Amino acid sequence: MLLWLLFLLLAPGREQSGIAPKAFILLQPPWSRFFKEEIVTLTCKGAHSSVQGGITWYWDKKRLERESEEIQINTSGYYNCKTRGSSLSDAVLVEFLSDWLILQASYPVFEGDDVVLRCRAQKEEKASEKIYYKNEKRLSNSYSSDFTLNSVSRDNGKYHCTASKEAFLFITRKEISKPLMIQVQEKQVLGSGWSSSPELRVPALWTEDSWSYWCQAETVTHNIVKRSRRSQIQVQRVPVSDVTLETQPREGRIVAGGNLVLICSVAKGTGTITFSWHREGIERSLGRKTQHSLSAELQISSVKEHDAGRYYCAADNSRGPMLSQRIRVALGIPVSCPVLTLRAPRAQAVVGEVLELRCEAQRGSPPILYRFYHEDVALGNSSAPSGGGASFNLSLTAEHSGNYSCEADNSLGAQRSDSVTLKVTVPVSRPILTLNPLGAQDMAGDTLELRCEAQRGSPPILYWFFHEDVTLGNSSAPSGGGASFNLSLMEEHSGNFSCTADNSLGAQRSEVVTLNFTGPSRNKGVLIPVRVTGWLLSILGLAAAVVLVGHFRTQRKSGGLSASGTPSPSGYQEPSLSSPSSTDPQEPTHCEPLALTELQPVYSNVNPEDSNLVYSQIWSVQHTKENSAPKSPRLPREDKEPVVIYSELKKAHPDDPAEPAGRRGRAGEEAADNYENVP
Repeated sequence: MLLWLLFLLLAPGREQSGIAPKAFILLQPPWSRFFKEEIVTLTCKGAHSSVQGGITWYWDKKRLERESEEIQINTSGYYNCKTRGSSLSDAVLVEFLSDWLILQASYPVFEGDDVVLRCRAQKEEKASEKIYYKNEKRLSNSYSSDFTLNSVSRDNGKYHCTASKEAFLFITRKEISKPLMIQVQEKQVLGSGWSSSPELRVPALWTEDSWSYWCQAETVTHNIVKRSRRSQIQVQRVPVSDVTLETQPREGRIVAGGNLVLICSVAKGTGTITFSWHREGIERSLGRKTQHSLSAELQISSVKEHDAGRYYCAADNSRGPMLSQRIRVALGIPVSCPVLTLRAPRAQAVVGEVLELRCEAQRGSPPILYRFYHEDVALGNSSAPSGGGASFNLSLTAEHSGNYSCEADNSLGAQRSDSVTLKVTVPVSRPILTLNPLGAQDMAGDTLELRCEAQRGSPPILYWFFHEDVTLGNSSAPSGGGASFNLSLMEEHSGNFSCTADNSLGAQRSEVVTLNFTGPSRNKGVLIPVRVTGWLLSILGLAAAVVLVGHFRTQRKSGGLSASGTPSPSGYQEPSLSSPSSTDPQEPTHCEPLALTELQPVYSNVNPEDSNLVYSQIWSVQHTKENSAPKSPRLPREDKEPVVIYSELKKAHPDDPAEPAGRRGRAGEEAADNYENVP
């Protein structure tokens, strides 16, 4: 008699008779709901082993032109597959949503399995306070990123989650995910159904496969059915080993406000593994997950300063927890905007000195690299391994005037300082003094320009002018260059002239320029009319001279005195002459005509006691034929009485510094007309 054998697992399920077992679909990542633009890999599996070839895929009951074991999809819909030797799998609903918040459930799920729910936002950094609901009722202890449902069944419950979304500044808005129904699959008949073989090979067993097993046999005519005894099979787990903890970002360095992902994994371990995450100094765990995998991850959102520390994880598959090594997680604080300070040896930055550029960010995780710039051109860099600021030294030249800035960078984002303007001051060079004009025709009363100029030096520059180291005055050049000082020449101005240039960075003195002043005074020009008048009186006015001689002789005999009473110049032995008439010399003189005689004019200057007076002495004498052609002035003979005329002139005082040169010139011209003849 032929017997058909059927191996069954004593568990909720449906009996199958003469029907091939169903294929099943695996998803990677193991979720059934995703955001748009994400890619999902579907894998079709037979009942007991992978099948090569002969695979058919369906999307919304439409056959796809694909026969590979794996396919990649990004379109929502119901997917089925079947393999050679297996029937059509249950449909799997895979959704790709454009919502801001979605609820995901792990897949596949069988009755009695634990299910992980994950509330996921498009921008996790803006989501907080995630809460899970079942049939519109809030689930307890549901503030973490993931939530685990223990031992699920096919109850057709609807799940959703909510999260607070940061909308603007401190304003938040509540976001609600689309409802989700967990796709729970029932347990199936082992093997390929009824078989004529008395054996069934199972390639892999999990601890969850620990159960009561039995088999039954029936005749081909189905009129006799026998069932075996139940046999309890206990599947022993392989203990977990080599537990490791990794972080993302790697090296445990994370920016404040960002997300930290802790990944706990094991090298070996079977069955359901419970993963937990811990931080030193905190008694309770940061999170816990139980799932059929060798790794799990925990995400900490919006990391703050108190989240820094040493982390570790534990893995347990009921044989006792195994701990990972500890990893230090340092909170990387981005640098703040640095402040640039320029430090010079004195208040002004001077060419040749060393300038210190100090850049410092008040906040930022070390090490910090500082870069220094002049007009956006890099000068160099300096590092602060322990944080704080750093300096860069620069030897100043005139070209270093301009704008300076610095940049701070600790690999979490660079920040640049505000610009600082520097004006490099140049000390004055040795000035050059020039006298203009300077020539053989210079005369007293002329204006002499003293020009002092330094070829180099930052303005303003103050120039001082000296004569024989005595200060004459100063002149300023607010915009740089040279400056002039005008001097009215006098005889005592012969000598050495010099100048200094000073812009508060040290004075520089010019070389000495010597002025040899020998020219006549323009103010002495008042003597010229007197001299010319004397010559004209003697040469051209011979007749008038005869009249004057006769007139003075008459006055001498009469013993008359000058009405002015002006005394004779001191030091001069006046000849025994009679005083001239007090009549105005410009008025016509009436006297008896004298015989024409040749007059010889002779003059000389005498210095009176009063320095304000200048006298011109003119001699007129009568000559006989034997001395009718004299070549030089002669003293009068004893038997001849000379005629002496004094011209009294007003003289300006040469030491009066307050009188301008031009005024002195005008005074000289007036003085030429302001004289009188005195005896």
